[in-house]
Amino acid sequence: MVCIMLRNYEYEGYTFEVSVESGVMVGCVPHALKRGGYVAVVTLYWRGEVVSVFSPLRFGDIGGRPFATDIDALMGGYSAARKIVDDFFLHAPVKTPK
Repeated sequence: MVCIMLRNYEYEGYTFEVSVESGVMVGCVPHALKRGGYVAVVTLYWRGEVVSVFSPLRFGDIGGRPFATDIDALMGGYSAARKIVDDFFLHAPVKTPK
């Protein structure tokens, strides 16, 4: 796989490094080998340190298929990273003492 694009984004104090890789082969079915595509590789950072619990993560399109375009992979990786931060770090349920 070849990294063809790399972008950094800031969101709520986190930094997302989203890279796009091409030449992705998905699955072990012979026809999957004929179809290339793109995946997003996302690394999350908090204050300059990798959030190792979640990083790096590889994302494809719906159904585990690769993204059709590099831009779709880039935006898919960005959206997934925002969702992770929102769900796990910003909007986690607050435990109240009993």
